[in-house]
Amino acid sequence: MISKTFGSSVYGVDATLIEIEVNVLTGTKLYVVGLPDSAIKESEHRVESALKHFGYAIPRQKVVINLAPAEAKKEGAAFDLPIALSILQSSGQIGARDFDKYVILGELSLDGHLRPIKGALPIAIEARKKGFKGFILPKENAKEAAIVNNLDVIGVSTLLEAIEFIQGDKVISPLKIDTRELFNDTLDHYEVDFSQVQGQENMKRAMEIAAAGGHNVIMVGPPGAGKTMLAKRLPTILPSLGLQEALETTKIHSVAGKLGSDGQLISTRPFRAPHHTISDAALVGGGGIPQPGEISLSHNGVLFLDELPEYKRTVLEVMRQPLEERKVTISRARMSVDFPANFMLIASMNPCPCGYHNHPEKECSCPPGAVQRYLNKVSGPLLDRIDLHVEVTPVSFEEMTEVKPAESSEAIRERVIAARKIQEERFKEFTNAVHCNAMMPSQLVKKVCVLDALGKNLLKAAMDRLGLSARAYDRILKVGRTIADLAGSENIKAEHIAEAIQYRSLDRDSWAEG
Repeated sequence: MISKTFGSSVYGVDATLIEIEVNVLTGTKLYVVGLPDSAIKESEHRVESALKHFGYAIPRQKVVINLAPAEAKKEGAAFDLPIALSILQSSGQIGARDFDKYVILGELSLDGHLRPIKGALPIAIEARKKGFKGFILPKENAKEAAIVNNLDVIGVSTLLEAIEFIQGDKVISPLKIDTRELFNDTLDHYEVDFSQVQGQENMKRAMEIAAAGGHNVIMVGPPGAGKTMLAKRLPTILPSLGLQEALETTKIHSVAGKLGSDGQLISTRPFRAPHHTISDAALVGGGGIPQPGEISLSHNGVLFLDELPEYKRTVLEVMRQPLEERKVTISRARMSVDFPANFMLIASMNPCPCGYHNHPEKECSCPPGAVQRYLNKVSGPLLDRIDLHVEVTPVSFEEMTEVKPAESSEAIRERVIAARKIQEERFKEFTNAVHCNAMMPSQLVKKVCVLDALGKNLLKAAMDRLGLSARAYDRILKVGRTIADLAGSENIKAEHIAEAIQYRSLDRDSWAEG
């Protein structure tokens, strides 16, 4: 008797249904076909032990397990549960009810308990799309899958529970979650706030401009100046996640297995801060069936690279394409998958190897040429994609002991949202390609960022006097446009350009000489 049930594999951030066919024939040995990986091939031993624990057995006959479509590679131990149930039905040990109306997934332990799986959310979305009645999966993943409405999510703890439910011997009520209520209850619940930062008014202003226009930022300053502290608080002033953005972000974390046991919908902007020893594949994503990397995990949020020159050159270079296209494409012999990567890059670095170049109080101990060599570790093409270069100075004792409370993230976010609304209106005809000032291509910059005579003269004088590079021109115009939006100004004025020029420290020819 041929038994059929359905599981799923995740490719990129989307799920594909996999049909599990089992047939018990005359002969011996168990065969798994359909491009399974090692974890699936080893399922025979986990399934056999789990079945025996509950008084069942794999038939001592020829058992053929086919995972269709056969040409698609499958990986992971999540096929244990559907394989076990299909073997029982095919061999007549259980009588299944509505067996083919459920997507079934779960990794079995040797005593028949279920371990959590990756990608429950995208699989649940695909199951609903294909018209399945429900999704049987480990209880730890039930909350995550229940984010999807109009699907019976059945969480089970053991193989026996799944058998009893399938046979109709046990009633398990589907888990129900009000997704919108859950999302609204946890929206913008951050543990940090800009009100906790004393001083650093120039940096707070730079962060506000970056958030308002979606600009990438690099902070240059000595150790202990507060670069990491400021970066961690940037998500708190970004516009709130929309429900669709939250679902997309949660899908990526689900595929990567980063949601945790609560499996809740992500309702705050992600903040990822990988260590400088990270590999190319860990940053961008990779694997036989590609998994998302740190770039995609920071989608709709912030990617923070601390001590930027310490990252391997190859790691930094692979970021250029995602920064430009806002997605990551990973190609393999049998497939090519896209991961979304629409993030803000916030980088920080010391001004020199010792960290005290241009410090107001401490002496730099670096030999001649060391500052320029240190800066050259970061490639020009990568710096070209960073709009704001900001020098961070240490906070004085008077500022640290200031009693007056600092401005809260909520107050700053209101101004950021107002500026973003202006940009949404401006770019509404470019909805799919341009959402904020930082995304403007060169041809659009010429159309949107028009300067008056005073502004042009100021920019020309600044480029000549400060030795600003040609690549700084478009960046200054984009940042100037954002500053004008924050001020509610229809036109870019000279004062907006003057402020934007301040945020191009690393483009000055004389910067490394102090």
